[in-house]
Amino acid sequence: MGILMILFTIFGGITRSAQSSINGTFSRKAGTIETTLLTFITGTMFLAIFMLFFGQGNILAISEAPKWQLSAAFLGTLYLLLTVMAVPRIGVIATNIAGIAGKLVIGMLIDHFGWFNSLVIALDIKRTFALLFMVIALYFIYKGNKRTSEETDAQHVKSYKNAAL
Repeated sequence: MGILMILFTIFGGITRSAQSSINGTFSRKAGTIETTLLTFITGTMFLAIFMLFFGQGNILAISEAPKWQLSAAFLGTLYLLLTVMAVPRIGVIATNIAGIAGKLVIGMLIDHFGWFNSLVIALDIKRTFALLFMVIALYFIYKGNKRTSEETDAQHVKSYKNAAL
C-alpha cells in the first residue's frame, strides 16, 4: 500500500505542475485572483459530485471540528494563490521546488515537535542534508531560469530592432 501511495503522490505532483503552468499562463489574461477563484469553483463542483458517490455522508461534521483545524482550508487557498502568482515570474520548476522546500521545512518541524497530533520523528542529519540539497537545487534552478529569461529577453529585443529596420 505504501508504494501505491507514493505513486499516487507522484501523480498528484505531476498534475500540480501542469496546473501551476496552466494557471500561471491563464492568470496573465484573467488575473491571479480570478484564476484562483475559477480553480476553487471547479474544484468545489467536482468534489460535490465525488462526495455524492464516495463521501462518508456527514458534511455537517465539519462544524464539529475545532476551529483551528478549519484554517487548513485558508492555507490551501493561500498556497494556490501564491503559486499562481509565482509561476509567471520564476517559472514552474522554481515555484514547485520552492514550495517543496517550504513543505520540507515545516514538515520537519511538525514531525520533530509532534505538532497537530502528528508522529514525532526527530530531526536528524539525513533530513537536514535533504533540506540543504533542496535549497541548493532551488538556487541553481532559479539562477538557470533567470539566465535563460535574460537571454530570451535579449533575443526578443534584438528581433524587435531587426524588424524595425
